[in-house]
Amino acid sequence: MTKFGDGRSLCEKETSGTTRRMNSSQLAKKPLLSCVVLLALAAPLSAKPLFKAGTALPPPADTLEAAAAPTPISLDLMKQITKRLSADDFEGRAPSTATEPKVLDYIVSQFKAAGLQPGNKGQWLQDVPTVEIEGKNQSPLTITGSKTPLSFSFGDQWVGASYRVTPKTKLKDSPLVFVGYGVVAPELGWNDYAGVDMKGKTAVILVNDPDYATDGEQGLFKGRRMTYYGRWTYKFEEAARQGAAGAIIVHDTFPAAYGWNVVNSSWTGAQYYVQTKNDAMDQTQVNAWVQKDVAEKILAAAGKDLATLTRAAQTKGFKPVPLNLKANVSFDNAIRKSTSHNVVGILPGKNRPDEYVLYSAHWDHLGRCTPDKTGDDICNGAVDNADGVAALTALAKANVQAGPAARSQVFLAVTLEESGLLGSEYYAQKPIYPLAKTVGGVNMDALAPGGRVRDYAMTGGDKSDLTDMFRTALKTRSLVEASENDPEKGGYYRSDHFSMAKRGVPMFAIDRGIDLVVGGKAVGQAANDDYTTNRYHQPSDEYSESWDWSGIQQDVELYYSLGRELADGSTWPNWRAGDEFRAVRDKSCAGEGGC
Repeated sequence: MTKFGDGRSLCEKETSGTTRRMNSSQLAKKPLLSCVVLLALAAPLSAKPLFKAGTALPPPADTLEAAAAPTPISLDLMKQITKRLSADDFEGRAPSTATEPKVLDYIVSQFKAAGLQPGNKGQWLQDVPTVEIEGKNQSPLTITGSKTPLSFSFGDQWVGASYRVTPKTKLKDSPLVFVGYGVVAPELGWNDYAGVDMKGKTAVILVNDPDYATDGEQGLFKGRRMTYYGRWTYKFEEAARQGAAGAIIVHDTFPAAYGWNVVNSSWTGAQYYVQTKNDAMDQTQVNAWVQKDVAEKILAAAGKDLATLTRAAQTKGFKPVPLNLKANVSFDNAIRKSTSHNVVGILPGKNRPDEYVLYSAHWDHLGRCTPDKTGDDICNGAVDNADGVAALTALAKANVQAGPAARSQVFLAVTLEESGLLGSEYYAQKPIYPLAKTVGGVNMDALAPGGRVRDYAMTGGDKSDLTDMFRTALKTRSLVEASENDPEKGGYYRSDHFSMAKRGVPMFAIDRGIDLVVGGKAVGQAANDDYTTNRYHQPSDEYSESWDWSGIQQDVELYYSLGRELADGSTWPNWRAGDEFRAVRDKSCAGEGGC
């Protein structure tokens, strides 16, 4: 049994028919179909293609093949590393297990062979201390203050956990306050906590953001395209910043984009977090979810109507509503601490070595998992994400062979992505190289075997100046810019690049489309469906000598070009005006030694 990454992803939960548990941290990870063939970062609960077709007519295949000059990306090296990292003797690369040292030794050996230098003060590894907390003996959630007390059972009606590293959690007589969508966005003039002191109180919060039901991308919160303010992770973070004792998100399937079964399965097992010096005592005591009908009953007991309050919360100027009710809940916590590791290499820059471009890919996978019909219980993770680490190493070797760029280039193989982006989150919390001096970067997650394509898209849409670089690169290669499908599902916020992005560093999250040069969209969609159903987070995600690597090579050539342009450039890309991360970047650039 693995110590980390042993929960199911939403994709596995909904499509594979197996029975492994998923923990809540995986709701925060990359989009839940991120490993689908010919797609990365796809939307949860959907087997639809990620991208809509571009409007431009695709050029002939021979034009596409010759559009860009070849780059020194070693296909043989990528094959070798992918095959080795997904071998059975690595047992699925679960962090903090007996096989982790062997995995790390192999990655370090490949970084050395590529010509990188150790990236952490002469060392190759960065410790990532984590804590596993599993709630037990959960009481009902009781609500008092109305004529008749309300009681709701754990699992069926409410689920939750505590980030705090404490053996006992007890929320007692905490006043409930309805805070709409729980958003504080100064750049938009929006504050759902305006005028209320949340100390000792529990926030009742709607899922997604105020514009979620709006067609297109109009409105303060970009309409159907989810902003970070719509992510459940943000809502718990903001409640803690406001000093709340507890936070309760109201689940609703349409704006959440997944059913209660997903929330239930993800919040009833162990949760994984990065260790903090204060044992997360600055967080809320309880983070919880309730079913929509539970919220309706609670609000009715307060003389309020959920639908009416929801409409009010979608209007600028909304003010929080005290409910004159109190929440009570308690449970025990089983706690286990452990340490995994990121692998860090660097190619120092020749002109501005104190400015950095970051390349990242996660090395971990699920370890041993639900056996298939043959009894195979090793989730090898060849696509997710052995080939991402292979691409990372091939990029390192190509840049070494090309000679140092003007800026330094950092190559980061992170751990614990499958447990909630914890390796990248720890690096972002404790960066080896200052984020204020990190220009931007490229993240690679689950590069899909398959043929070359005519289209690519930027996950998250036009969020930063990197989009301009991306569009120029596509034009140079006679490729089409595709639109992200299902933007309301917040794909940009679910892979390792996001740990850097939310701290102000613009990051490329580029997705290959499904319009194959040979076969077109129908073949691309079929490959997508096959991986989603038959391989993703299953023992069958294995290396095959029959893989078509031409699409992966196309990806990595694009990453090389964009990364090298950043590394040899002198500009500092920023987020677009009004983006939720613009203020963070502006602040870091304005600080001493920044940008």
